[in-house]
Amino acid sequence: MNKIKVNMLLLCGLLGCSSLAYADVAVVVNLNNSTTLSDSDISRVFLGKLKKFSNGEKATPVNLKFGSATRNEFETKVLKKSSSQVKAYWSKRVFSGKGKPPKELGTDKDIMALVVSDATAVGYIDASKVDGSVKVIKTF
Repeated sequence: MNKIKVNMLLLCGLLGCSSLAYADVAVVVNLNNSTTLSDSDISRVFLGKLKKFSNGEKATPVNLKFGSATRNEFETKVLKKSSSQVKAYWSKRVFSGKGKPPKELGTDKDIMALVVSDATAVGYIDASKVDGSVKVIKTF
């Protein structure tokens, strides 16, 4: 009987984790930002290869904290890299003097607050957390 309970708990745990792994990620900007970015452009902004939006304004990417489920999902879906690959990528860029990684914030609310206050900011959050204070330019 105990084996059945343990197996059921494991199955429930795995199902719960798998639902987190498939959450949609929304890329957000300030409401006054009229830019559009392709999937490739979004990736290039977060990898430090593109510094301006299509409208010529500065683009300032901001990440969620390392290890967060939404960040992992963003890196997999958008950057096409694992978290460890992204970390290695930025270590190499920093060491060679070619750039530094985007600022990290702790929560979706922190990202939205920064995007609201800074028209140059571009971030990503769990799509279910989007409210009317930010503009979604792409959902992955």
